Amino acid sequence: MTQRKVLVTGTAGFIGFHLARLLIAEGFQVHGFDAMTDYYDVNLKKRRHQMLLQSPNFSATEDRLENESAFAKVANDFKPDVIVHLAAQAGVRYSLENPKAYLDSNIVGTFNVMEAARELKVDHLLMASTSSVYGANEEMPFDETEKCDTPLTFYAATKKANESMAHSYAHLWNLPTTMFRFFTVYGTYGRPDLALFKFVDAILDDRPIDIYNNGDMYRDFTYVDDLVRGIRLLIDAVPERPASRDEIEEGDSLSPVAPYRVVNIGNSEKVRLLDFIDAIEDVLGKKAIRNYMPMQMGDVPATWANADLLKKLTGYQPQTHYRDGIARFVEWYREYYNV
Repeated sequence: MTQRKVLVTGTAGFIGFHLARLLIAEGFQVHGFDAMTDYYDVNLKKRRHQMLLQSPNFSATEDRLENESAFAKVANDFKPDVIVHLAAQAGVRYSLENPKAYLDSNIVGTFNVMEAARELKVDHLLMASTSSVYGANEEMPFDETEKCDTPLTFYAATKKANESMAHSYAHLWNLPTTMFRFFTVYGTYGRPDLALFKFVDAILDDRPIDIYNNGDMYRDFTYVDDLVRGIRLLIDAVPERPASRDEIEEGDSLSPVAPYRVVNIGNSEKVRLLDFIDAIEDVLGKKAIRNYMPMQMGDVPATWANADLLKKLTGYQPQTHYRDGIARFVEWYREYYNV
């Protein structure tokens, strides 16, 4: 049996690293593509790639997705069966400061990925969206069949644009495409700009932590191992263009006119931010210096996923309790930074 090939963008990133590691462990041949941008600590990104490169089933290219010819050459040389596009300019708050970076990476870069997938006629294109596309929607848990027309940040707007772009390609070129919407991902080798990392770092260093909306926030915290397991299983859940609308089951986000689907990947548990912080304090054995602040521009008070479709398609649902996930992260953090 021929070894299946997966081209993953963003393998030096938090989620891409964990996905590549899982795919390698399951016998896939993986090629990573990453720009190693300095949005956060490049040494952490390099460490992730170093770990992946210990496997003979992993190779990588360092370049920007906006470099169309570079990505096209990598794709044509590697000839993947599947492309998983995770690379992006991330961060809701940074999009307020530098929106141009999101336009270049998330729109132009994603277009180049879609073009390569179309040219190669891959079996399945999977691309990351975000729970941020739900924007000002208030009915929860968020369901994939809801309209998402009210993004609150430019980051969310670029991800919503990616979904629309992908749908058009799926329709025009019969390109099987799955978009997944992530919900507050955390875990080992995490991004330093994410809440858990920032909180642990600050508490251990006796610095105050900023708690927005005076702590009246709820998030669907999803452990990274659960998330990438969901992506791995979705690789095999290839959407097919339905013959008619009547074929689409209730609750399925499958397009009536394209082999295209959107899937939430979340823990399906709305957790109060203050409870999350309490759990961090318990694991660290140390109290935080709390700096309560008003709601930040572009932020939302709550996110919460309906992940029924993921379970229906794969038989799987994320299940790591946030206290267990925090404990694993802190153990990694102490070891990695020797604190």
